[in-house]
Amino acid sequence: MGQDYLPKTPIKELPKPPGLRKMIGPSLILLGLGLGSGEVILWPYLSANFGLGIIWAALAGITIQFVLNMEVERYAVIKGESVFIGFARLYRRLPIWFIISTFIGFGWPGIIAASAKVLAQPLGIKNFELLAIGLLILIGVILTLGPILYKTVETYQKVAISIGIPIIFYLVFKTTTIAETSDLFAGLMGQGNGYQFIPKGLPLFTFLGALAYAGAGGNLNLAQSFYVRDKGYGMGKYGGRITSLITGTAEKVQITGSTFQVNAKNEKLFKKWWRLVNLEHGIVFWGIGFFTISMLALLSYSTTFGQAGNAEGINFILNEGNAITNLVGPTLAVIFFLVAALMLFGTQLTVLDSTSRIMTENYLIARFNRKNVKPPTIYYTVLWLQILFGIAVFLLGFSEPITLIVLGSVINAIAMLVSFVLILILNNTHLAKSLRPGIIRKSVLIAAIIFFTYFSYIAFTEALAKIIS
Repeated sequence: MGQDYLPKTPIKELPKPPGLRKMIGPSLILLGLGLGSGEVILWPYLSANFGLGIIWAALAGITIQFVLNMEVERYAVIKGESVFIGFARLYRRLPIWFIISTFIGFGWPGIIAASAKVLAQPLGIKNFELLAIGLLILIGVILTLGPILYKTVETYQKVAISIGIPIIFYLVFKTTTIAETSDLFAGLMGQGNGYQFIPKGLPLFTFLGALAYAGAGGNLNLAQSFYVRDKGYGMGKYGGRITSLITGTAEKVQITGSTFQVNAKNEKLFKKWWRLVNLEHGIVFWGIGFFTISMLALLSYSTTFGQAGNAEGINFILNEGNAITNLVGPTLAVIFFLVAALMLFGTQLTVLDSTSRIMTENYLIARFNRKNVKPPTIYYTVLWLQILFGIAVFLLGFSEPITLIVLGSVINAIAMLVSFVLILILNNTHLAKSLRPGIIRKSVLIAAIIFFTYFSYIAFTEALAKIIS
């Protein structure tokens, strides 16, 4: 198993939590991870083609992810290390799975392809593939030159979200009728345009991908343990951060963590941490996240539902821009395209950061105690390898955003299923009994396992039937 080659967790003092305002940050990054895939692309795509009767699934998906993310945070706050270390303590070969599944799930550059295609519209650029390559290189430069990696990503997402969400809300206010807003609330109950819950002809692979991307998706949810550690939540205060090889000041990065003595005083202090991390994640990830999904889905529905060509790639976004032009003028249409591109670009930036962290950490775990293995060097090597892979995909002619995103999202739905199982086992075997998840959260995790198993089975059965026929 995994326990023999990783050191035991030392005991240190549990720090006191700061105020809620100072804790905001990690959930913004995770929210940014979902903005470009589920929020901007998949749920609006489904709403444009099938109406708002499927929005109940977005609420279910982001709620399930909230519970998963909080269990990831629970482990990181208590142990001061990522859940990937915890998983390796369960079974030492798991790092191989996370390296492979992360690369396969997120190596496809669908998000940056969408960003480039949307940005090309107001700029009048026909060859969006070259623009996408340029944006990938720009992301590499931003992440390479940012002095402290966490701060670079957090700052970008704060700016993107603070600009993007108010503009989207304003556009919804200007383009949506009361009847269309009522359809959104009806959709939360599963009431669609002539159907209940699941419309006829719904592409289940896309639906499964949207469920996985009602938030971050795939292994990216597990990266939350990096961000809460870097922010200094709980025992994460004692861990180092990855800094730029060029502009940063090196910090000692200790991938294994430390924990605290379980006693009445520390249990009380942990409960304070737990209330605050739940509140921070509930407001930012779940609250703002579902609000953003709803607004973007409603905007797509009000401007494009029933139009020809919506099902072809991301044409529905181009149709949205045309409708906004007709309803409120070309200036706001250009702003819409720029905001969508900004969100998509930010998601790709954060995805590349998270996946590079995940693969770096799991490489370090697999080669634990080997000398001359420096986390920043590994991180930036993995980052630029992913960028080169994305460029190669474009040069080979694979550039349709929706196809690349759905391909990755289905793989990530399977990865999420594995994550639910592992976090349920980890937190109920490697944490003190008084610190383990309660019956409600355990039940949600078990329900999520059943939920994703069922939809994965149905989606793959449907795909197999089409191949055979």
